[in-house]
Parts: sequence; C-alpha cells; structure tokens
Amino acid sequence: MAEILVDLDAVRHNVARLREVVAPAQLMVVVKADGYGHGMVAVARAAREAGADWLAVATPDEAVALRGAGDEGPLLCWLATPDQDYRPAVRFGVTLTAYDVAQLGRIVAAGATDVQLKVDTGLSRGGSTLASWAGLVSQARDLAVSVSGVWSHLACSDEPEHPANDAQEQAFREALATAEELGVDPGLRHLANSAAALLRPGSRFDAVRVGIATYGLTPAPQVASSADLGLRPAMTVRTELALVKPIVAGAGVSYGHTFVADRPMEVAVVPLGYGDGVPRHASSRAEVLVRGSRCPVLGRVCMDQLVVDVTGLGARAGDEVVLFGPGDAGEPLAQDWAEACGTISYEIVTRIGGTRVDRAYRGVR
Repeated sequence: MAEILVDLDAVRHNVARLREVVAPAQLMVVVKADGYGHGMVAVARAAREAGADWLAVATPDEAVALRGAGDEGPLLCWLATPDQDYRPAVRFGVTLTAYDVAQLGRIVAAGATDVQLKVDTGLSRGGSTLASWAGLVSQARDLAVSVSGVWSHLACSDEPEHPANDAQEQAFREALATAEELGVDPGLRHLANSAAALLRPGSRFDAVRVGIATYGLTPAPQVASSADLGLRPAMTVRTELALVKPIVAGAGVSYGHTFVADRPMEVAVVPLGYGDGVPRHASSRAEVLVRGSRCPVLGRVCMDQLVVDVTGLGARAGDEVVLFGPGDAGEPLAQDWAEACGTISYEIVTRIGGTRVDRAYRGVR
C-alpha cells in the first residue's frame, strides 16, 4: 500500500523554531494547496497549536473550507478572479486581499469591514502597481474600510544577496510611507516569505509569511539545508515493492529502453508513477531507499510504476521502499528529488499523491 505519512510533530517543531527565529514579528503560516500536499486542515491545526499567529491560503474557497473544518483564528487569503463570490469568506471572518480598485470595491460590496492591500514591489505578479498604489489606498480610505495590513512578496529571497531584495524592500517602505501620507494606517506590514524570514532579518517588519519552511524544507537550498536551519521535513512517501526479478545484460528497462543493463541485475517494480505525482523527470535520475540502501530509478517513470536497481540487496516483493522522507534512515530528501528533477522541493511535495495514495498522520492530538 502506498502512503504519504505526515509528521505533525515535525510541523509543530518547525513552527516553534520559526517563531523563535523571527520574534518579535508575528508568524503567518501558509497552508494553501492542501498544505503543500501535507493536508491543509491537519497542518493548520498543528500550526495553531504551535503558536502560529495567522494562517494564510491562496483562495477564498480554501479559506471557507478551513473555516468549515473548525479553524477560527486570523486567516488571510489573496487570490480570486473577478467573478468570485466573497460573501461566504466575509461571513466566516476571513481577511481578504485587494490588488486594485475594482477588486476592493467588490470585496467591500460583499460586506467586508476590513481588508489587506497588496503592492507589487517587483515580482510583477499579484498586487497593485506602484503607479496605481496611491489610488488603491485612497479608495480604501474613501470607502472607510479598515486596512488591517499592507503586504508584498519577494522574487529572489532564496538568493539573499540578490539586488532585487534590497530594491523590493525599498519599494515596500515607500509604499508604506505613501499609505501613511494618505492618512491610512498600514496595519500589519509583511513582506518576508520563508527564505527572507530566515535569512534577511531586515525584511521581517510586523509579520512574516512562511510556507515551505513550515513543512521542514529549506527555502534556499544553495545557502542552507533544512538541518542547517533547524527544520525537520514532515513528509515521508513510502510503499512496498510489487515485484523483484533478475534481468540479463543487454535488457532494456521501461519505455523507450532509455536504460539498458550492462550486466546481469536485479530490478524491482515500485507501484507509483506520474499518475500518483511522481515526476517523470525523475527517470534514471532519482533514488529510493530499499533495505537501507539508495537504489537508482532505472529508465522512464511510467504512469503507475517505476523500476529501481536492487542488485545484491536480497530484496523481496513486499519490502518497504521510501521515495523520500526526513533522511533519518538514509532515505532521499524531497530536496534530493527536486535536484534530480531540476525543480524545487515545493513542487515535489505538493504534487505527490493523487487519488490513489493514502495520507496518514503521526503526532495527531
């Protein structure tokens, strides 16, 4: 049976660690995208238990689902299309984010009495442009809606010395000054994500928004590992070998025969594939753990399965195989899979699972 095991004690540890590092700034824990694949509701509860001041999600629908599961604390969301019905989120006391005058009008029309404003300081994604910022702030003032926060998002925080970070911090300070000049108290000021929260103390302001670090994964792998940062990966992905068999020298493995055995080998079938969120880019690049040894993926990852080299291990069908975890037993980390696939650990943990892999929890209270 394939399983995603999420260690909620690791989540609590990470939240407590992050609170310690960023104090006195408040800690906003991001649980969007089903808690980065870890389970939004379970992670949210663990984060609250560990002292998270705020939670954050991307969409109003995520926010409403979290409220429906019983969450009652401060909760921010920020991503919506023009046809979004904000009324359910407003009824649940969710704090909504406005990017422009039109969106602010829709939020206020839905009955919101407070809102946060996002300014684009250089990511060129969501948020008001600097040219339109004064107009958005003035509209909030004129509508007499309470501005409970002003925020932005960094583009290059995983490279702490990148000049864009200083430029964005300066732009953010100027946006805050503009708000104050227009008679609007910015409220909770937040700019830093996980990497900036850990590596750029000057960017912390009143609060930080931490996503990937909550789950124990380093936000800046070229700078520091999870262990270096005092974080513990919370997710383990494991299953059982479906089949072990010998192959002869010259045998091709998996579609396209992109791997051909140069000697007699023993191979094993792992019953997970890209239909379960295993990246196809892991083909002949990633490793798994079987019987205490790292075993390379051979050939292409298929929809439902992949093949690994278990030569000399005495492996048998039914043996546990770990794709990635916290590394305690020598298994690969999600970061190892990210590097093998040319991507980031965020994508590895968020996409894994699908409908055929059960999620279980350790540390439930």
